[in-house]
Amino acid sequence: MATIVQQKISDIDLTEIINGEEIMSPSPLSSHQEILLELTSSMRNFVKSKNLGKVFISPLDVIFEEGKNRLQPDLIFIRKQNLGIVQDWIRGVPDLVVEIVSQGSVTLDTVTKKAIYETYGVGEYWIVFPEFACIEVFILSGNRYELFASKEGEGSVTSKMLKGFEVHLKEVFENVNS
Repeated sequence: MATIVQQKISDIDLTEIINGEEIMSPSPLSSHQEILLELTSSMRNFVKSKNLGKVFISPLDVIFEEGKNRLQPDLIFIRKQNLGIVQDWIRGVPDLVVEIVSQGSVTLDTVTKKAIYETYGVGEYWIVFPEFACIEVFILSGNRYELFASKEGEGSVTSKMLKGFEVHLKEVFENVNS
């Protein structure tokens, strides 16, 4: 049994293809995973209660363009009417993605991936900064992202796409590194 589990774990591939270049990221730290679990739990419960679609977490490839852009956002939401893109991986444009910034991924998440998500038309992009207990929410306006919500330290942020969905920063960041 242990061999099967080890085989499955070793099958996990954290390689992304970004603008045609293969990039291998290290596995996330525990604080990153705590934040991801909190956000996933909140979003999944909200989406499920309203039958809005599905929520996924990484590692799961989102293939925008085979061989050019194959990313693994930390958290992915796909509306019910867009679920046809969910196949072996996600082949198409999700409706909302979340990236949690790790040490060494600031430029990748805030510039490179943001530009890719914007180019392919991801409707809403959340960037989470654990170091600052901050969440920024960007929405697509025309073909450019604009800041919809941003909070640091205290308070909450809301989603434009998931009307009524609110994330309290205290709940997301309170147990990180404690």
